[in-house]
Amino acid sequence: MSFDGRSFAEDLQGVRQRGLSEGSATAPLDLAPNADATYARVAELPLSVENCDLLPLVRDTSSGFTKVSIVVRLTGDGHQGEGEDITWDQIDQIEQLRRAGELSWLRGRRTVDEFSALVGLADLFPVEPIRDSVRFYRRWAFESAALDLALRQNGLSLQDCVGRVATPVAFVVSVTLGEPASIAPVRAMRSMDPGLHFKLDATASWDDDLLAELALLGCVDVVDMKGHYRNATVAMDPDSDLYRRVIEELPGAWIEDPAVTNHTIEILERHRSRITWDEPIHSVDDIEALPWPPRMLNIKPARFGSVRELFQTYDYCEAHGIGAYGGGMFEQGPGRGQLQYLASLFHPDGPNDLAPAGYNLQRPAGDLPHSPLRPQPHQTGFRWGSYDTRRSVRERPPGHRPEARPRAGL
Repeated sequence: MSFDGRSFAEDLQGVRQRGLSEGSATAPLDLAPNADATYARVAELPLSVENCDLLPLVRDTSSGFTKVSIVVRLTGDGHQGEGEDITWDQIDQIEQLRRAGELSWLRGRRTVDEFSALVGLADLFPVEPIRDSVRFYRRWAFESAALDLALRQNGLSLQDCVGRVATPVAFVVSVTLGEPASIAPVRAMRSMDPGLHFKLDATASWDDDLLAELALLGCVDVVDMKGHYRNATVAMDPDSDLYRRVIEELPGAWIEDPAVTNHTIEILERHRSRITWDEPIHSVDDIEALPWPPRMLNIKPARFGSVRELFQTYDYCEAHGIGAYGGGMFEQGPGRGQLQYLASLFHPDGPNDLAPAGYNLQRPAGDLPHSPLRPQPHQTGFRWGSYDTRRSVRERPPGHRPEARPRAGL
């Protein structure tokens, strides 16, 4: 049987059929009877939407590309709720901004659950998106904004509503090591904070010397093999030798999203307790479809689309003893704080790839917060801390006064 060129679901079905070793396939697991326990706490909150605004945010990132996000701002009954659309391709975001006046269908009085059903049935893209996966991302932007607004309108904070307490959030930093890969970016970041830990994307140029340096520093918590991306520049071809060297040289690191193929299955099977998943996980069903019962998962809310799917997954992981950490996608607005808020409630101690947005800028400042982040939940709503509301960092901050220039001849 060959895995090459097959879908992830087909790959995993093949692993199960082969029966590589006792316990290597995930037995079907029933959802806990209270699978919607957390979601039930927010589902029936009344929500009033009077208007929807779309606000662009543009930043040059540390990975060398310009990221366009859109803040979705819902207003009603004198309150505002915000979410962030992190759809990757700029053309998709430009088309969305062009149709900003066509969202009047969102107006009305509903519950959070009814609003979720409404956006779940709608096509939120005025033209076909470049990547189909971003349909989840845009839905999450609207659902998170609605949850924020509903909580504010009802005088509740998210932590109060779900019955949890926000605690300090541990975080790691994602940094690109360049091509060919170099230890220099890691050392530069640690010069600002010697205690900083990292989530790194492995590439074919990771040689033995680089791995030895990373092992000596002892600062790598997660290595992402990027084995499940399609139609993406970050996609990595499976390389069994690279997998072996990373697994052996960095024994304390989680191995994220390796490609399960005929060539990699042997090394992955032997180290399955260290494997964690990100890109394939959009629901509880996806967890149950994994080739091995996971000990850890990277839960990125935007991949789930709906608040219900996300909260159901949190409950499932807790019921089955599965650890979790959060991940971001270069959020620049309220989205990063919302992910930190969720991490503080559901997985504060994991290797959360949720460093403050300043770490993702092309030129990070030297006074960035250290891990763990202190809790910053707002008194009401689904909001955490603050963010830079300028459309671009090239804009002057509000209230900025340019320095007076001396007159010529004086």
